Amino acid sequence: MNYCVFGASSAAIAKSYINPTEELGQKLASHGHNIVFGAGANGLMGAIARGVHRGGGKVTGVVPTFFKVDGVLYDRCDEMIYTETMRERKKIMEDSSDGFIVTPGGPGTLDEFFEILTLKQLGRHTKPIAIFNIHGYFDPLQKQLESAVDKLFLAPAALKLFAVFDNPDKLIAYLENYEEQPVSPAHLKYLNLDR
Repeated sequence: MNYCVFGASSAAIAKSYINPTEELGQKLASHGHNIVFGAGANGLMGAIARGVHRGGGKVTGVVPTFFKVDGVLYDRCDEMIYTETMRERKKIMEDSSDGFIVTPGGPGTLDEFFEILTLKQLGRHTKPIAIFNIHGYFDPLQKQLESAVDKLFLAPAALKLFAVFDNPDKLIAYLENYEEQPVSPAHLKYLNLDR
């Protein structure tokens, strides 16, 4: 399977985040999986790619041409796909993947997560979404989404569209055992409520 991995590209990230991400990549590859990612050489992007290569897997990078800067791109990608825009990049990554893994990251990673979550909520895909919650990084995000449910901004069923893991083996097992089911937007949005 090909899994799309989202994550930070900062070179300043602590090893305590880098090492588990490399481990996840190596374990994915040892299970026969490959990745599609944003082609970054640093941060968790570089970590997942190095791990997959260490495990013998294939790494496909997808990146806009304006990112062609020395030291920014992971130069060992088995395949590199260049796009004109970020929107085109995300579309290719989404379409060429069997599921999504979200590792810690900043605005770009959160944007990618919320886009694929929204698309799933709208029934535009039924692929698994797994969050790798290293050191509780995503705990505040989980709380925010639960608050959105409490305040009726988000239907409770939407919280079942993704799963959160702090263990790479459990995350991989979730992806491998995931059974796609049709998603009904009517069950995931508050529509036509009597006030």
